[in-house]
Amino acid sequence: MVITRATEYAIRTIVYLAQQPRSEIVLKKDICRTQNVTPAFLTKILQPLIKAGIVSSQRGVGGGFLLARDPDKITLLDILQAEEGELKLNHCLVDDDACHRDSYCSAHEVWHEAQREMVQVLEKYSIVELVHREKEKLTQLGA
Repeated sequence: MVITRATEYAIRTIVYLAQQPRSEIVLKKDICRTQNVTPAFLTKILQPLIKAGIVSSQRGVGGGFLLARDPDKITLLDILQAEEGELKLNHCLVDDDACHRDSYCSAHEVWHEAQREMVQVLEKYSIVELVHREKEKLTQLGA
């Protein structure tokens, strides 16, 4: 499984929005400029995040985007699932009827364990945590 480019940009965009003053609308052009993304691609990225209730949008003059939830309540898992859908490592984890070998397959339990661990790690990291990590790394690079 490889995270799509759209999901990567979605995470970067959410981190950027979290760095802005709370409840401040961020212009689309500013997001595009700072995240090096085209307006059309940004629209594609943000649509599932809006639908998931992670981002809000304001139309019209002075319109733009802002976080719909507190950044400490948004996890990496939330963003990945909004962009990619439910994360599953293998077809047998998506549909019980996908494979008839589940009852004796030696890898099936491993897929379940890996799936649980992946979800736990992605749930553990909030956007606030990513913002703090980025600040620390930028400070270290400047030092």
